[in-house]
Amino acid sequence: MDGREPVGKQPGASGHRAVPHTADMRVEAWAPTAEGCIGEAVRAMVEGFADTSGAAVVGERAYVVTAESDADLLVSVLEEVVYRMDADGEIPLDVEVGSIRSAGSGRGVSVRFRMADAGTAVPVGAVPKAVSLHDLHLRGGPGGWTCRVTLDV
Repeated sequence: MDGREPVGKQPGASGHRAVPHTADMRVEAWAPTAEGCIGEAVRAMVEGFADTSGAAVVGERAYVVTAESDADLLVSVLEEVVYRMDADGEIPLDVEVGSIRSAGSGRGVSVRFRMADAGTAVPVGAVPKAVSLHDLHLRGGPGGWTCRVTLDV
């Protein structure tokens, strides 16, 4: 993501990792598709601040995001996670991201979260408050898609 492949990344594989960053949370993710990469970024984000292994499921939430760029799609999905924590006290246990056709020149994704009550998760780090646009990317290449994002905590 900075010119080097993530540790353990195999062609066609999906995964994510947290990367050390001063005072904020930084995550990297990779997958064969943009949608898969966005889903991996959500998983990395949640794992950075919560252990959800014993969290109580509260239901599913689904929505559609459209944006002019791939990076804007990533930001919108991660901002939805921050919003759901703030407004509803919920965090994703799992996420499914699918491609949709979007009107105009942009593109879109459908997102389905399986949500948990945030109060039943075990805190393991600072909760993100916003998605930073600094040094953000979501890009495709011959080995699949990669993304990098910093989350303000």
